[in-house]
Amino acid sequence: MLASISTLAVAGPKEEALQVLERWSQAFGQSNVDAIVALYAPDALFMGTGSKTLVTRQEGIRSYFENALLQNKPRSAALSEYETRVLSDTSVLVTGLDATAGVRDGKPFSNPGRVTFIVAKQGSDWKIVHFHRSAIPN
Repeated sequence: MLASISTLAVAGPKEEALQVLERWSQAFGQSNVDAIVALYAPDALFMGTGSKTLVTRQEGIRSYFENALLQNKPRSAALSEYETRVLSDTSVLVTGLDATAGVRDGKPFSNPGRVTFIVAKQGSDWKIVHFHRSAIPN
């Protein structure tokens, strides 16, 4: 336990943001809608791969993930290549390539995509304040 406290004490904005994305990936893989929604700020801007409109409220994010995660299980999401930019002590941009996967009708599928997160410190917590994911063009 002491090691984890000292690790957190020296973690900078980049490390804090990447910890949020690790929790995001775990919640996605567990199809845990509550856990994934809790990672978003109440006023986050959200544009998922299947979004037809810009979502600006947590209720919309919840609805999106209820539709996306509670079907085609098991699920997974992983960043395969990414870059981070520390915008300030309280804001980090992470953008890159990812792949989501699952099982549909008993057959595995994978959807590679482009993803951008902005993670910001709000009070004592780091939250996702912006999310955009789109499919990789053919």
